Amino acid sequence: MSDTTYRRRLETAQSVLRERGIDQLLLGPSADLTYLTGIHAHVSERLNLLILPAEGEPSMVVPGLEAPLIHDGSGRVTLHAWGDADVPADLAASLIGDAKSIAVGNKLWASFLIRLQDRLTGVNWTEGDPVLRDLRMCKDAEEIAALDEAARLTDEAWMLFVQQSGTLAGLTELQALSKLISISEEVGLYKPSGIIGTGPNSASPHHGGNERVLQEGDALVFDWGGQIDGYYSDVTRSAHLGEPGEEYRKVYGIVNDANQATFEAVKPGVALQELDRAARNLITEAGYGEYFVHRVGHGLGLEIHEEPFLVEGNTLPLQVGMVFSDEPGIYMPGKFGVRIEDSVVCEAEGGRRLNLSTHELFILA
Repeated sequence: MSDTTYRRRLETAQSVLRERGIDQLLLGPSADLTYLTGIHAHVSERLNLLILPAEGEPSMVVPGLEAPLIHDGSGRVTLHAWGDADVPADLAASLIGDAKSIAVGNKLWASFLIRLQDRLTGVNWTEGDPVLRDLRMCKDAEEIAALDEAARLTDEAWMLFVQQSGTLAGLTELQALSKLISISEEVGLYKPSGIIGTGPNSASPHHGGNERVLQEGDALVFDWGGQIDGYYSDVTRSAHLGEPGEEYRKVYGIVNDANQATFEAVKPGVALQELDRAARNLITEAGYGEYFVHRVGHGLGLEIHEEPFLVEGNTLPLQVGMVFSDEPGIYMPGKFGVRIEDSVVCEAEGGRRLNLSTHELFILA
């Protein structure tokens, strides 16, 4: 992202602080910190803390040994380095000063916050996430370009995988996943990772993969992605090892239809819960409602799971620039699971899929 982008984000966040009567925003290493500043701070027992005042210049308390990694010459944030013999909470408290209303990012370690609270009296403490939620939920053109590219490369990896995977029977889950991750690296995704479920394990939505050996007749669920410029892709494709039975084909078709129903419901102004309902109603009417055990989607950006969340009860309206997953699934314990996931951006005319790889049911060997 450009220096202009980060300066604009900092100024916008300060404007939100002023509107809400908040004096300071404190952020530790997190996607929020990266979003505002471009800084990727190290998470450790050493305090890294951005102090963003409603008025004035932002500053950051950093361990001295890490300051060279953070300094980029832009001057957006003034760095205050501390040594291992120093007490960083004292330094941070002196920079915060007499602020009476402080918002704290949810990723700041509790131990750091407690030390600050011991040193600052008469402060009204509040969560920092609401300050940045609206800023981060709606992506700008630079962000969407990165998300588009990440999705494109993930699609490319999947198509190469199904063409080049060879015989999967006899491999363990982790070996099969490793093949897909290696291809994802080769096409240019940064730090790709994922999960896999096969056979009965595919009925566990977040099964990570283990030493189970793939065999003929297994359902396969691959959920993976990687980064471009810090922005994630997230896609799930289901396949079958050998010829699937009638029930699997039926369930696959229902999940695919639910994915499409969710996509077609995407329009600015529509409550987010309506996207979940679109998939859930279709799956329920098909007789599999009890086997759809999670929300239909989540926001995607600098984190794999971020706001907005597409779940019953979320009446927040869809807005242009929101990017989120569309991932209905049916999971039948002891038998198999199917999930089909694409990333989608809400545009003025409706939804646009970032993932364009086919939903065709691939039968692998």
